Amino acid sequence: MLRLECRSKLSPEEVIEELKRFFAEGGLGLTLKEATPGCVTFEGGGGYVTASLCQEGSETRVDMVTQEWDYQVKQFVSRLR
Repeated sequence: MLRLECRSKLSPEEVIEELKRFFAEGGLGLTLKEATPGCVTFEGGGGYVTASLCQEGSETRVDMVTQEWDYQVKQFVSRLR
């Protein structure tokens, strides 16, 4: 299991759209299991990716937890601005 935190200048809504593009259909093909304004969870390949988002001033804090998708989560975080 991997847990990462990062910050983005994107709004929480924009980060969620980026998460969907990267992890769901059109990206890695994981199944979107839960989507709320502050949290999304994807499942597939024997693992999961969960991202919790919180607006902090002009930035969005993104807390990510994953099992079996460590490399891909690190890749996503490195691309997030």
